[in-house]
Amino acid sequence: MAACVKQGSALHPPEEAPPPLDSSAKGLSPFGNTMLASTPYSFAGHLVIHGTMPNNDQPNDHDATQAFLESLPELKTGETFQFACHPGVPCFNACCSDLSLMLTPYDVLRLRGRLKLAGREFMERYAVTAPAPDTGFPMARLRMREDLPGAPCPFVRREGCSVYADRPGACRTYPLGRATRPVGEGKADAGDVTEQFFIVQESHCRGFEAGPAWSAPEWLGDQDLKEYNRQNDRLMLLLARLKGAETRLTPKQGSMAFLALYTVDAFGSFLSDTGMLEKLELTDAKRADILSDEARRLEFAVDWLELALFGACPNLKRKAR
Repeated sequence: MAACVKQGSALHPPEEAPPPLDSSAKGLSPFGNTMLASTPYSFAGHLVIHGTMPNNDQPNDHDATQAFLESLPELKTGETFQFACHPGVPCFNACCSDLSLMLTPYDVLRLRGRLKLAGREFMERYAVTAPAPDTGFPMARLRMREDLPGAPCPFVRREGCSVYADRPGACRTYPLGRATRPVGEGKADAGDVTEQFFIVQESHCRGFEAGPAWSAPEWLGDQDLKEYNRQNDRLMLLLARLKGAETRLTPKQGSMAFLALYTVDAFGSFLSDTGMLEKLELTDAKRADILSDEARRLEFAVDWLELALFGACPNLKRKAR
């Protein structure tokens, strides 16, 4: 669904942002058992799929997404797929409309930087949020242009993607699906992930008819997904722990998670105003890094949430009183 719009390495679309959306645009209902995780969907068993998924607004969405996942052909180690997406492909931009695209915190960070928007402004203008019904964890989905025919992505133009260099991880990963699970799932020392890849071949897509052959590692490298996956996998591990504990966030905890993950700029102000960093075992250099670099602050936010929610985090400790 989310297109990989590329012409060599050149960025070709115009830079203008679309006008603000009407606040009456259709909202989202909770997504059944689906919760935001590493990108863009997480399921029972802590399975995370990156890429295209069915619209999960129905009560039985877990069954639907599991069935969808099982219907996809797996791309095994050493196997390749043929794919290309550019203005010469007949279906160019067709996958950038009427879709359900989850936004991870790192997606929001990159898009905000591209558009030069504060976190709250971006979320109000371009995202719809809802708590996961099983965990209460805040989820975000891209707000499509419901005021236009076909409900296109707010960033798509006739020439392609206007935020191409900072497009979401799901758009980069397509036409692959990437499923991840924690290594040592259920163990206290779990910290790595294993991954599987699937081919998401939609009936309208003509990109599979031509183009070079790609292995999964080659595609991920070409689409510059290393940092997206690293950031998103860290969050997935936190959410796997939360789901495994069968814990539901209170509204206050959900607001705290939203502040830390989706409005990283405001979270920086919160850290400065409260002196929170002084209460943690951090070097002066680390504190300065967290306050000056939003990507580092987002990494810290995941650790801080784990410490706040579970009382312990391998990467972060409170100062002894």
